[in-house]
Amino acid sequence: MTVSLQQARIDVVRRHMALECVQDWDGVLDTFAHPRYEMHGSGAVYDGTEAVMDYFESSRAAFPDLVNEIICIAATGDTVLVEFWLQGTHLGPLVARGQRYEPTGRTFRVRMAASFEFAPDSDKIVCERPYTSVDAKLVALRLL
Repeated sequence: MTVSLQQARIDVVRRHMALECVQDWDGVLDTFAHPRYEMHGSGAVYDGTEAVMDYFESSRAAFPDLVNEIICIAATGDTVLVEFWLQGTHLGPLVARGQRYEPTGRTFRVRMAASFEFAPDSDKIVCERPYTSVDAKLVALRLL
């Protein structure tokens, strides 16, 4: 593994996360070799362009202003690890834990981590794995 490939991967993750904030979905999809999210809080897996686009749309329905702020980032092997703040305003219906929560207008800010797996010898992402408590947003929104 070269230092330049590790730096290129870090740059791709920074770009990927910035593009998510402005909802440039074509740009986000372009950072993947094959789009895939594995959500370790809920266990949901979104595999392929159509499933990932459905995830983008559903997650922004409840929080249209969803943004992230990177706290720290590092590369090791074929993985980039990121710790970040995720924040947004509850402006649309949220379905969580089998229940529907109507918009509250409240904002949340939760600390999260994610790993980004890369194809060997490539700067293309093969899987993003966000790690958070399934209830973190609900607690931050004072719904639990």
